[in-house]
Amino acid sequence: MTSDQRPTIKSPRGTRDLLPPDTALWNFVEAAVRDVFRAYNFHEIRTPIFESTELFARGVGEETDIVTKEMFIWYDGRDAGIALENAWFGKYPEREWFKRVPLGGVKTRGLPDFVLTDGKSIFVVEIRLEATPATLDRLGAFSDHIVSLYKQKPRLVLVLPKEIHVSQSFRDQAERQGIELEEFDVDLPESLTLRPENTAGVVRAYIQHDLAKRGLNKLFYIGPQFRRERPQKGRYRQFYQIGAEVIGPASAGSERPLRDAEVLEMLDTLLRRLGIVDFTLHINSVGDSEDRAKYNEALRRALEPVVASMCTDCQRRAVTNPLRVFDCKVPEDQPIIQTLPLISNYLSEKSRDHFENVQALLRKVEVPFEVNHRLVRGLDYYTRTAFEFTHGALGAQNAILGGGRYDGLAELLGSPQPAPGIGFAIGEDRLVMVLQGRTSETVHGVDAYIAPVGERMNRNALRLARDLRREGLVIELGDRSFRLKKMFEIAAKLGAKYILIVGENEVAADAFALKHLASGEQVTVPRAELAQRILRK
Repeated sequence: MTSDQRPTIKSPRGTRDLLPPDTALWNFVEAAVRDVFRAYNFHEIRTPIFESTELFARGVGEETDIVTKEMFIWYDGRDAGIALENAWFGKYPEREWFKRVPLGGVKTRGLPDFVLTDGKSIFVVEIRLEATPATLDRLGAFSDHIVSLYKQKPRLVLVLPKEIHVSQSFRDQAERQGIELEEFDVDLPESLTLRPENTAGVVRAYIQHDLAKRGLNKLFYIGPQFRRERPQKGRYRQFYQIGAEVIGPASAGSERPLRDAEVLEMLDTLLRRLGIVDFTLHINSVGDSEDRAKYNEALRRALEPVVASMCTDCQRRAVTNPLRVFDCKVPEDQPIIQTLPLISNYLSEKSRDHFENVQALLRKVEVPFEVNHRLVRGLDYYTRTAFEFTHGALGAQNAILGGGRYDGLAELLGSPQPAPGIGFAIGEDRLVMVLQGRTSETVHGVDAYIAPVGERMNRNALRLARDLRREGLVIELGDRSFRLKKMFEIAAKLGAKYILIVGENEVAADAFALKHLASGEQVTVPRAELAQRILRK
């Protein structure tokens, strides 16, 4: 294949290029957001695009879809598989005579996987750095593949490094699936993950840099996040979020309902500032950790007689984390989900008072809302107030932004002192979709196209362009290689308001021919008055 026959390289699946004039709308949104955040005394933070995998496993929740299915993970430096393979055969030297079993031409993901035989039994050994239900599901599916190839059910062994936290629910599920867990003490490369969300990273930075001592507890961010999910309208594998967090300290009253109401009022203000008015704020309380424990137990009891008829994800969630059943998007499961108990019936008096106070404060500042008892945010760190803003223009997946309170997250990530928090994330991709069609309002077009007549006029044209740009005008500079007629065509194509002709006579008189392209009106304007004339509506 010759160089001119090479296939065109395109952006990866689930990503896209943001191009003009759409980028003007993105800039308009971000400028408005920064103005609102400044008024509420929020300060910008920029965290790394990748973090330790453990941060998200611990902070977001091991049983969430984000951690079990959607994260982009890799290992820094040495090959993790080689290190673990050496550890496996080092611990069990008598198994060195095992032979690898051919896989029938089927490629497997997430190597290394060992399929070994001693001539009598087949061992499927999977070496993993993540103790998640998805790991067990994958190992089980791989076992089924071995059965189809060799008509023999293999012995399943999952190798887990000692530093990986293994929950009891994970152990219970492994036992039910007939999977043995082997733990190893081995020097492993660091597991890193492209950030799927940014709250955990912001809280990590808050703790690491002791921002509480500097009075920096109101932080915002704008940037890309990454999730390996099926691309669809408004959802991408690289997507953009605008978010803000109010984090501790507890002594500053960060856990009080007033802070929740202030954040929600700020979001109401922000959406209206952007010109979005037909939105709905949904709020709910998901209680504290004790409320959640009681509610999870009630959900387990309610799901037990019906879960067998639900999707496989819900069957797993019903065991590992019943609250995640509400994340299900399978249409056939929705009638069952609608019959499940409401968390509002399991709130403590303290949680109930907190939620009622939030509602009273929102009414006081005239922020309309709806209480949605089925609203349960998709991350494990949420406590008490949870919320979403929705918009009809987005169809079934209609959430523009969401968030909630996360008291206890800082301690979970290693904070030596309590740091209650509340935050949110705006899906910027989806927010821009709501604003599509407003690009013309946000793009500042070309004020004037300067047309030098002849090569000797280039220097004068360049200086004139400099002076007008310093007055705040958008100027496009032409080139003498084009005929004047051609430059008129280009100016019109660019949408320029005026064309400014720079010729020998104009330079000598220090006054220039200025033509309004829409009306055709042409006047001669002294240099000193050009900026004012061009700015005139």
